[in-house]
Amino acid sequence: MAFPSKFSLLFLFASIFVQSSVGELICEELPSDLCVMAIASSGKRCVLEKYRNDIEETEYQCRTSEVVVERMSEHIETDQCVKACGVDRKMGGISSDNLLEPQFTAKLCSPSCYNKCRNVVDLYFKLAEGEGVYLPDLCQNQQSNQRRAMVELMSSGAAPGPVSGIHVSSSLHADDLAPAPAPVSSFI
Repeated sequence: MAFPSKFSLLFLFASIFVQSSVGELICEELPSDLCVMAIASSGKRCVLEKYRNDIEETEYQCRTSEVVVERMSEHIETDQCVKACGVDRKMGGISSDNLLEPQFTAKLCSPSCYNKCRNVVDLYFKLAEGEGVYLPDLCQNQQSNQRRAMVELMSSGAAPGPVSGIHVSSSLHADDLAPAPAPVSSFI
């Protein structure tokens, strides 16, 4: 069990070394276990795509999406943020469906994710916004009343399905990211 995390860590360091020596992070060059929640040098999000090889086995490949993140590039999410936020590096496609799951929302809104993992929060901020929900309000409601937060999200018309071909901007400000009184100095 420790081998995969050490293996991922090795790939992370190797990719950072290659990135710093070559100066460019390209999604298609990332191993599949580092793809999800990564942002290429171009500022586009990396996505994990599933396909069948010649012998009908399912394989995964990291690809560059059309989703652009402004003011953030060349970023591979840390294992600490992946764990703290409850995201899965093996997920193919990203959807607002996760926001309907109380366990996921609790992790996303936790101070260890919300105040320290700008990339993940930005992604779900935009997904929630697309559903007509303001993530800081959802988090504040989630902390005080989980059932009410889920009813609010569901009444907004949140529909399941992956998001693709949208423009994502990182328009978050430190003031927007404070569901709890904790400071958000790590975003500045």
